[in-house]
Amino acid sequence: MNLAKFLSRRTPFYYGWLILGTSGSTQIVRNAAASLTLAVFMYPMAEDLGWSRTVLAGAVSVGGLASTFISPAIGWLIDKYGARAVLTSSIMILGVTTFLTGWATIPITFYVTYGIGRIIFSSPVQIGSSVVVSRWFIQKRGRANGILTFCHSIGMTGFPLTASILIGIYGWQVAWHLLGVGVWVIALLPVFLLLAETPESVGLLPDGDKESSVASTDASPTVVIEEINWTLKEALRTPALWQLALAGGLLFVIHSGTNTHMAAFFQDAGLTSNEAAAAVSLNAIFTGLGGLGWGWTIEKIKARYCYAMVAALMSVCSILFSTADTVTEAWIYASLFGTALGGMLVVPSVAMADYFGRSSLGTIRGFTEPFVSFSQAVGALLSGLVFDITGSYNYAFYTLSIVALMAILLTITATVPIHKDNKKGDNATLF
Repeated sequence: MNLAKFLSRRTPFYYGWLILGTSGSTQIVRNAAASLTLAVFMYPMAEDLGWSRTVLAGAVSVGGLASTFISPAIGWLIDKYGARAVLTSSIMILGVTTFLTGWATIPITFYVTYGIGRIIFSSPVQIGSSVVVSRWFIQKRGRANGILTFCHSIGMTGFPLTASILIGIYGWQVAWHLLGVGVWVIALLPVFLLLAETPESVGLLPDGDKESSVASTDASPTVVIEEINWTLKEALRTPALWQLALAGGLLFVIHSGTNTHMAAFFQDAGLTSNEAAAAVSLNAIFTGLGGLGWGWTIEKIKARYCYAMVAALMSVCSILFSTADTVTEAWIYASLFGTALGGMLVVPSVAMADYFGRSSLGTIRGFTEPFVSFSQAVGALLSGLVFDITGSYNYAFYTLSIVALMAILLTITATVPIHKDNKKGDNATLF
């Protein structure tokens, strides 16, 4: 049962905004498996179970490595069977695995349950939600993806705070159970009932544009618009695809290497658990606000310049983290880093859709997402190992700053490719 065709002609606003809200619900609940949520569980689980931080962070790495191999298939499934089918099944699985994590009392079971959730976080929800939003919006793609990132930040804020409260009341095991139930309550029915793959499939055009060619009856709801689209095979021949993919991977090394350990790092620096939790919350809030800002910015400035600006801010923040030893500094630096993360979540998705079109976007994103998944695994494990070996995160932050500088070089030179069917480069004006 799907209500999209029925509702798309009856809503007083462009149905794409409802698609955005539905996709946003999946971005909220995927944070059940976010590194920031795990960061809240890290102290109580380590104390109760006697596990090291490396063991706990290793589950993030295992899930990320698994996503590296699964993402290409996910992208193909989205193009073949649709984002609705992929997202519905993903939300169902995420709810189950989050619930079961509360019963994980040995590392292997924790790695299975949380690891599967991490796969859902990293691959099908990340790809599926951004692909469907990018298909419904073209001219407003930046702001739409910015709002999608803002929804993610709601989850980044809400899930860790909710988990912290639940842990304090019921303990970490029941907290996992209740988060799993919350995943289903928030996102399962909206995705199943409301999601549609493209505006053309329900007789609309991207961005809510009006044209006489749009069917006026429900009998023939499909319309077609012209745009330049790349297949994966064609995109693989362009330097830009590889540069954007590698740069995205490098930025996610920094993201995972910082966020997974943020609460623990600030507590090591002398902050109380509540002060560290506040820093984590500020990070999440500014991720959402930053996403809105970067979404607007990428509609005004060339995508590769936006990408480089994001990387530069992440490099600066990595150095600043190594100097943080007061509450004020921690909160300011966490907020700045969140602003950078907002750009990291918005700019790559918009750039890929703008560079290569909508028709094979799932497959193309499925190819590039392993760079992200693998990098998330590397980042979380890197920082954990550095701490276990040196007793400090400082050398990890120095390394992450250098990684960001490499991303700047890759992105700023990633010029838009020209498709063989668009020799005059009409689409280059976007960049």
